Amino acid sequence: MAQPHGPRRARIAFSDSAAKQLENITSEAEIHALDRTLVVISVDPDAGEPIPGDTAGPQLRQYTDEVEAVRVLYFVTALRTVVVVAYIEV
Repeated sequence: MAQPHGPRRARIAFSDSAAKQLENITSEAEIHALDRTLVVISVDPDAGEPIPGDTAGPQLRQYTDEVEAVRVLYFVTALRTVVVVAYIEV
């Protein structure tokens, strides 16, 4: 009998500026902390709080992990299959 699958995860993509920030992270602890945060928002894109602003574009959200000291700004595509990370703070 086949094992039931867990929830479907959204794919994570990075904006150009977030990709540059990612390149500057060299600490194993920071990489691990960021990875844990990305797993959370890939499983539940609504985990972060909406950031008030213009409603014309995609809703920008903020997820902060106080324990890991990571903050990520992101938005979710219309079909909710891709989370685009716009900013990383570790």
